[in-house]
Amino acid sequence: MGVSLVALRCRTADRFPGAPRGVEILAPLVGGALGVEPRFIGSAGEVRETRWEDDLKQSRGCLLEAGGQVDDALAGGNTPVLLAADCAVAASTIPAVARNRPDARILWLDGHGDYNTPDTSGSGYLGGMCLSAATGEWDAGLGEPMPAGQVVLAGVRDLDPGERALLEHGPATVIGSSPVETLVAVKNALEGSPVFVHLDLDVIDPEHFPAAVPAPGGLHPDKLYDLMDSVLEDSELVGIEITNFDAPDDDEARAVATETAMHVLEPVLEHLAEEVG
Repeated sequence: MGVSLVALRCRTADRFPGAPRGVEILAPLVGGALGVEPRFIGSAGEVRETRWEDDLKQSRGCLLEAGGQVDDALAGGNTPVLLAADCAVAASTIPAVARNRPDARILWLDGHGDYNTPDTSGSGYLGGMCLSAATGEWDAGLGEPMPAGQVVLAGVRDLDPGERALLEHGPATVIGSSPVETLVAVKNALEGSPVFVHLDLDVIDPEHFPAAVPAPGGLHPDKLYDLMDSVLEDSELVGIEITNFDAPDDDEARAVATETAMHVLEPVLEHLAEEVG
């Protein structure tokens, strides 16, 4: 078994210039920790604010490529590690997990639910409705959905009214960002099942990490480290996607943020490095 490390350069729904830069920064560092050369897919697109219909049409190839990379890795017995600027990739990657590992649960670590639909979204942002697409709340045409009951959202604290209602009345498990209770609640919800991790780095409190769309009250980096470490004690890691490292322009701030990102990833990278070795 090996690791398939992919850095997605092509645009999905990227609105913030720091996020594509974050992919470029993290990919070689993650690769170095794993002893694996990252494969860069596509070329950078223009960062712009567009509606979901346009992004779904214009970025369809990139979105399908993200899901295809997860498909190929899992079908080949490898662990996918995908770096992407925007959460929109989940609309295709999570269905790919469902196809290959229907026994897996999704651990959605994010400051936001990304559970809006075209009917509930005020911004029309595809990245804010990707999890709902991945679980079949609406059809993005990117694959058969993962049952929502197999999704555990944790660290979520910024929800629009429409997505909050969908989550409250749906079967997904939603856990907030309490420093103590989050870890225990996540472990209980996963029940030791195989897990695919979606890590949006804005799950970290904005006091400790930059975020394009900051949501106060997030996890301290050390608490996120502990959560990742604890989950891997009980659960097989099916794969991980890492999104939304909004890398700052300032050199010093960027260096600090990069160090924090690599710190919270350390449990995963050490775990995967053992597999590669």
